[in-house]
Amino acid sequence: MVSMEENFPRGGTQKKPAEGKTPNSKLERDNLFDVHHEEQSKKRKRSQKDQGKQKKFKADKMAAAKENFVNIEPLTIEAVCEGMLFLGCVKEVSDYELVVSLPNGLVGFVPVTQISDAYSKMLSKQVAQGELLEDWNSLSDMYSPGTLVRCIVTSVEKSADGRRSIKLSVDPRKVNKGLNASALASGMLLSGFVSSVEDHGYLIDIGVSGAHAFLPHQKAQNYIRALKRGSDLKIGQNLNCVIVEVKSEGRVVCVSIDRSEVAASLATERQNWTLSNLLPGLVVKARVQKVAPLGIKLSFLSSFTGIVDFMHMDPEKSMNYSPDQMMKACILSIHPASKVVRLTLRQAFLHPGASLSQPSSGRVGAVVEESTVKAFYKQFGAIFELDDGTFAFARLRHLSKTRKSFKPGAFKMGCKHKCRIIDYSLMDEMCIVSLKYQVIEARFLQLQDIHTGDVVQGKVVALKSIGMQVKVTDGIKGLVPSMHLADVTLKQPEKKYNIGDEVRCRVLECNPAGKKLILTLKKSLIQSKLPVLSNYEDAKPGLITHGFVVCARDFGCIVKFYNDVKGLVPKNELSSEPISCPDKVFHEGQVVKVVVLKCEPQQERLLLSFRLSSKAVPEDKKECTAKKKQEVKYQIGEMVDVKVLKKKDNGLEVSILEDEDNVAALIPTMHLSDFVANCKLLWHCLQEGDVLPRVMCLSYKEEHIILSRKSAVISAVQEEQVVRRFSEIQPGMLLTGYVRNVMPFGVFVEFPFGVTGLAPKVSMSDKFVTDTKDHFVVGQTVIAKVMSIDEEKQRVLLNLKVSECSSGDSAAESFALLNQYFKEMKEIRNFLRSKGESRIAQGLCELMPGKELQLVVQDVKEDGSALFGGSCITGWTVTATRYHLGDKSVVPGEKTKALVLHVDALTSKVYVSLREKLLKQRAKQRLTENSQHSALVQHIEEEFAIVSLLDSGHLVAIPIASHFNDTFRFDSEKLKVGQTISATLKEVKVNDHGVLLAVQGPAKKNVFVRVRNESETALEEVVAAVKHSLSLGDVVAGTVKSVKPTHVTVAIDDKLIGSIHVSRILDEVPIGSFPTYTLKAGQKVTARVIGGREVNTHRYLPITHPHFTQSIPELSIRPSEIEGEVTAILNTEEDSALKKLGLYDVGQTVTCFVKKYNILKNWLEVEVAPDIRGRVPHLLLSLNTKVLKHPEKSFKNGQAISATVTGTDVTEKNLCLSLTGIQSLKQGTITVGMITKLTPHIGLTIALPSGKIGRVSIFHLSDTYMENPLSDFKVGKIVRCYILSNENGKIQLSLRQSRLNPKSNSKVEDVEIISIKDVKKGQLVRGYVKSITPSGVFFGLSTSLMGRILFQNVSPYFVQNHSLYEKYLAEGKLLTAKVLGVNRKGKHIELSLLPEDTGMPNILPESLGLPRYDAEEEKREAEDKEKREELKMKTKQRRGNSESEQEAKPKKRKKICPADENDSGIEVYYREEEDDDQKEEAAKKKAKIKKPGEAPRLQVSIGFTWDEDMNAVNIPVLNQKEESSESEEEEDPQSKLKKQTKKEKELEKQKKEKELCKLEAALMDPSRQPQSADDFDRLVLSSPNSSILWLQYMAFHLQATEIEKARAVAERALKTICFREEQEKLNVWVALLNLENMYGTEETLMKVFERAVQYNEPLKVFQHLCDIYANSEKYKQAEELYHTMLKRFRQEKSVWLKYASFLLKQGQTEATHRLLERALKALPTKEHVDVISRFAQLEFRFGDPQHAKALFESTLNSYPKRTDIWSIYMDIMIKHGSQKEVRDIFERVIHLSLAPKKMKFFFKRYLDYEKKFGTTESVLAVKRAALEYVETKSSLADT
Repeated sequence: MVSMEENFPRGGTQKKPAEGKTPNSKLERDNLFDVHHEEQSKKRKRSQKDQGKQKKFKADKMAAAKENFVNIEPLTIEAVCEGMLFLGCVKEVSDYELVVSLPNGLVGFVPVTQISDAYSKMLSKQVAQGELLEDWNSLSDMYSPGTLVRCIVTSVEKSADGRRSIKLSVDPRKVNKGLNASALASGMLLSGFVSSVEDHGYLIDIGVSGAHAFLPHQKAQNYIRALKRGSDLKIGQNLNCVIVEVKSEGRVVCVSIDRSEVAASLATERQNWTLSNLLPGLVVKARVQKVAPLGIKLSFLSSFTGIVDFMHMDPEKSMNYSPDQMMKACILSIHPASKVVRLTLRQAFLHPGASLSQPSSGRVGAVVEESTVKAFYKQFGAIFELDDGTFAFARLRHLSKTRKSFKPGAFKMGCKHKCRIIDYSLMDEMCIVSLKYQVIEARFLQLQDIHTGDVVQGKVVALKSIGMQVKVTDGIKGLVPSMHLADVTLKQPEKKYNIGDEVRCRVLECNPAGKKLILTLKKSLIQSKLPVLSNYEDAKPGLITHGFVVCARDFGCIVKFYNDVKGLVPKNELSSEPISCPDKVFHEGQVVKVVVLKCEPQQERLLLSFRLSSKAVPEDKKECTAKKKQEVKYQIGEMVDVKVLKKKDNGLEVSILEDEDNVAALIPTMHLSDFVANCKLLWHCLQEGDVLPRVMCLSYKEEHIILSRKSAVISAVQEEQVVRRFSEIQPGMLLTGYVRNVMPFGVFVEFPFGVTGLAPKVSMSDKFVTDTKDHFVVGQTVIAKVMSIDEEKQRVLLNLKVSECSSGDSAAESFALLNQYFKEMKEIRNFLRSKGESRIAQGLCELMPGKELQLVVQDVKEDGSALFGGSCITGWTVTATRYHLGDKSVVPGEKTKALVLHVDALTSKVYVSLREKLLKQRAKQRLTENSQHSALVQHIEEEFAIVSLLDSGHLVAIPIASHFNDTFRFDSEKLKVGQTISATLKEVKVNDHGVLLAVQGPAKKNVFVRVRNESETALEEVVAAVKHSLSLGDVVAGTVKSVKPTHVTVAIDDKLIGSIHVSRILDEVPIGSFPTYTLKAGQKVTARVIGGREVNTHRYLPITHPHFTQSIPELSIRPSEIEGEVTAILNTEEDSALKKLGLYDVGQTVTCFVKKYNILKNWLEVEVAPDIRGRVPHLLLSLNTKVLKHPEKSFKNGQAISATVTGTDVTEKNLCLSLTGIQSLKQGTITVGMITKLTPHIGLTIALPSGKIGRVSIFHLSDTYMENPLSDFKVGKIVRCYILSNENGKIQLSLRQSRLNPKSNSKVEDVEIISIKDVKKGQLVRGYVKSITPSGVFFGLSTSLMGRILFQNVSPYFVQNHSLYEKYLAEGKLLTAKVLGVNRKGKHIELSLLPEDTGMPNILPESLGLPRYDAEEEKREAEDKEKREELKMKTKQRRGNSESEQEAKPKKRKKICPADENDSGIEVYYREEEDDDQKEEAAKKKAKIKKPGEAPRLQVSIGFTWDEDMNAVNIPVLNQKEESSESEEEEDPQSKLKKQTKKEKELEKQKKEKELCKLEAALMDPSRQPQSADDFDRLVLSSPNSSILWLQYMAFHLQATEIEKARAVAERALKTICFREEQEKLNVWVALLNLENMYGTEETLMKVFERAVQYNEPLKVFQHLCDIYANSEKYKQAEELYHTMLKRFRQEKSVWLKYASFLLKQGQTEATHRLLERALKALPTKEHVDVISRFAQLEFRFGDPQHAKALFESTLNSYPKRTDIWSIYMDIMIKHGSQKEVRDIFERVIHLSLAPKKMKFFFKRYLDYEKKFGTTESVLAVKRAALEYVETKSSLADT
């Protein structure tokens, strides 16, 4: 019986017990655990009564004896045997094996061949081919440390020194070998491996023969996303799979790896686990049987027993376990022979699929001075508590140096020892320690402790062909390669070294990851005092070090150093004398001294020399050149991305990204922005590690690169509006720079490229300057005009007056400044949002100007301003000035509405207004740009002011400064709050700033506005007007002053400057050349005047113009123009632009010169002639998509290019050009385009070069259709397109490769379907689902063709609810269909998706359990047949008599019973009246179709097992059966014939007597568990007031899914239990609430709740329901109920605390803080201290410890004499805080003036604490303090 139970503990056939023998399952369970001898269990099968009794008593005694001294030892390696199953955790992953951490500190190894069959096949295939396979994944790709795996021991190998090593396998065929296909059940958690990747999912190898597991894609998505290792699972990858569905008796199973499903999986009795197939890693519900001193015995899955050792008990609960307690446990290991099951209660294992957290590596190697023994085991070792409170263990061999020196007495509980942490056991979450003296004192413990260049002592272990193995310490071995055994090569090393010799070596290479340690025994290297060269970065030119020759060839020698660093000594550097054959002079392994000449760390190139003496002198020069090289690495003006390294007071220290050298760079604070306010804000917001994009290199200072983010300076450099050297400066130039220094006599301004000038005090401002510091600050952006230059002293005088430096349009300039300011603010907001800086980002993003807030007045200040608070503005100071309070007189605590005016992130201030006019909602009128409005100033900031429009109430920002240099205004000029001004709107669209943008003052009319035009070049700002007498055609001589890409400036005489345009240098310009660079600065040239330009407007002037003599001469040095006749090319009238452009015909080819690529407008700006400009749109630049991706890189300024004229632009000031010729958009041509829009399920919209728009259908995106066809495209992508058609202005395009490259012969998987003729019957086609209508599914085959699929052709299942199709056939889903028929006239195509037609898996999964169409038909046929048979029956019945009628009735009964014999819900249909036949059939049909939707069977954990029910309750059941079948027996003809003899009757009577006696005896047995409703009825009659019996009775019914009966029992209990027994009644009410919550509706639950509140104390009922909601994760309902409780029981402290605990468990700390405020308002004052203390305790446990400490501190400041609060605070801090914090609290307490009795108590506590955690000194200090206290008290008493 026992072995039977052991193999089939659940399910299977149940045997009747032998006569007279009552089964005792508890005894069996104990024996299963205690007696590991299978022979004894077999002997149990004796059937004689006496033997049974004897055996029973014997076993009882043995069990009892064992129970008394059971000591649960942790597992030792000696107990591990082949076939043992373990749950392990991956510790390390290498190429060829996994190192797995096993329970109790054991370690096993999984070779690469023991992963899975599929992986081994790939491995052998790869070895055979000799190259890596495409889909090959290494072990490190699939496993990461911390992953839990199920493994089986394949062997335990013993080494020569007696050490055992465990070899494991994770192959599911071995791990799951106990399972067969028929044993598989849904809900089982198995380990499996991906064996192949299919279209709709993955085939999983679960190692069960005859079973095929399939994992659908949707069940894997969640897991793949969380894993972040690519979009697919990999072959051989280990997975935890939950069986979702079992089909065909286990031959096909559907599995899921969804993390939530795996984590929630639980092994239950229903899954029929047996001892032979039980698996590690299963989570089970277990009951405590016995709590031993160092472990627990558990029973689980009703009949199994397991053990938990001390190391695997939950550390949170420590030893607080009691017998019969229920808990979750996880199986750790199963012994194959003794069947001992070990479990763990640690939390980390109770959610399958989770990874174990890795420890911090810093702890390993640490020495612990004092560790306390917690437990000692004879076979295993000892467990210690370390100084930080964590547990650790040491194996027996680590407790002493040798076995003999071991003293067990030194390891009694509480003994203290010094130890060292040598490892960490992941499975036990404990450190492994050693007490061995040699381990504690060891210099190295692991490879990480050894560094390259260390000199170490070792012992020779073995001599091999490749070298010598040396043991450095116990676990570390290194290799000395043959070359390194001595300074010279040894031919017979065994003569020099013997095994066991002590040697001194030096570490050449140490790689802990690869477990590689290479050593050298070369004396000259070991004794070398020169620096160790272990990486290329350290190889600075001039470094002298030792290396060894690895190769000598004709080109020179290769010398190697530490860590595989190697360099080349070229032939000419080998010696001062030439060496012809280096291989004869130098030998391999020779130690040499070298000097570094040059090193390139990125390329790992190192150039060396043996010539030390000759190289010593020029070394400094080398270093200088190296430095220079580094400096030149970044050109001034180059844009880089940087990462913040460190914040300094003067700026940010950064490193340039994508730069291995980590070049030191600095962004000064004032260079973070053009605006002083934004500079401060950015410095405040940026933290170390943040990345700043697009920063410009500005200049070099010492070794630092100075960077800048000033947009004005950056754009000046990019637009070439700068001077690179002093010689380029000309008077009259306008230059953008920044203030370098402010002196009393003026301001020094610096420009990019390092040129500096002085603006004297008189030229600083249009206003009178009293103090220069009032006007400018260091670092501020300014625009300066060059007044004069002194070439001798190289001085520049500047003018900063706005009147001189502005363009004349102050409105445009001031608006540009405002716009730039808000643009930067938006960038800062986005940056903070991306970083998730909660408070600042939230404030800046949510608290926009114009937003209304609900606030509470907190304080009113003396100056009349008010401070506010509110939930939406935590962490911000909200203030309103007296003006903004309006007429309101506010008082603290008053609630009010306010409007946000401005948010200052730097000072965390929010400025609001309560003025009625602003808060009043007006009908918003439409505003137009440049409209003028009266506005009221509301708030003033540094850069701008916020005003409100009087007519519409809009908030508008206006700039305060009109120019960068406009920094000072007198008090009378300053804006004042409340002042009315005039404003002109400039931006009226809704934007991200919350305000509209405007400028101050009326819109200027009829004023000449000089907007800088594209035609201006740097020169145009240069030149002061100089009178000259030149006329057209004059030949002049001059000197080139500066060369720019598109023009050259020439000094004609001292004052007169001329300009040569790039088109006027050469007659024949080669395409691609740069004409201006043919000239050099200082070169003498002869040129001819061809025109002139006005200085201010830059218009080209006719010679006759009165101002021509004051113009800049335009020159030409083209040979043809100097020699030939000159035509007045620039001598035209003012309206000449049109005429000039008219000279160019469309299609004409011109040579033009690149000016710049305009990134904003996406076009290339070019110059054709001095006064003719052109533009090339982006898409006309090239047909090559690579060029179009980065056009700015492909075209250099000043380069000559050939272009075709396509017309003029809209303003008719520029030529429109094309570099690709004139594009034709005829059918069949190929062009380029840019994607402008993606339309899901439709396709792409593409902008074409001609400005037209084309469309691409999803059927033309690729030759192979994809599930998400648009995923590869994004807006802005450049693509090549084929024009399919161009009709009526609609252009259809194709991106198919077969169209774009017809010659490539690439595979076309989905052929184009152009018309219905391309579709043939029987053909398989692919397409996308378009829509689902009542008439079927419409399916797109091409842009113009659609097919229909009737619902019966979609799936073989019958679906009533068509919304199910929408779920599985979403619009745009890619499917394969078969053509059933084509009607060419009506253009109808009928398609099918059935698996038998397409060969594809079913669209609707089988797991839905839908009825099949063919099943429906079979059912109808069966029904018809049945009806016919019934008609025959009726005629028979009419003929026959009543006897025959009785015969017929039992036959007519129809029984439908589920297959599972253990199923408690048995459905039976009896048909007794012919009239009900029809209804019955309908009911059956309905039941069959609805089957999958039924509620799952209930599982109730209750204190009795199902194994005994058949045995104990068998007799009554049999009697019932006999009774019910009496009538059948009577009618049995054989029974009639056979009469019973007298003897037989007597025997039968005796038998019945015995059975009755046995039944009575069973009922009398007090230990017997109730097994039926009658049993429970008897029990509740005997103890009517015991709620526990009533609850068990309810649970009994729930186990049989009889919910109504369970409800009825509860109602009976409520009526029966005496009214005085309030608690017992409450227990039943709570059970009824639980029942309704689980199985009832919200309505039934509420009804029970309302009744419960009437009959019980309401508060208790409310609290219980809250707990029920929280436990069943109905958090929303719990929240609502708590709100009701807070209204109803305001004065109850427990309600507030319970709600606080609930909120903290949800992680809502902010809500808890608000709740405390509410609680203090609601509760009486005397309760406040206690409530705050309890809230703080909850915060410590579940919330924010810092806030909890603050609560305690504030309470104790207010009530310093509350010793109870002090005690609580101390207890909590001792548990959670650091020793320093605890000591601080004690020090504060002992200095309080309290009663002596209380002071004594605190001193005693302090002393106890110091004795436990402190040192002898700290104990003495406490004693001294106590003495001092006593002395002061006595002295006070004396006085």
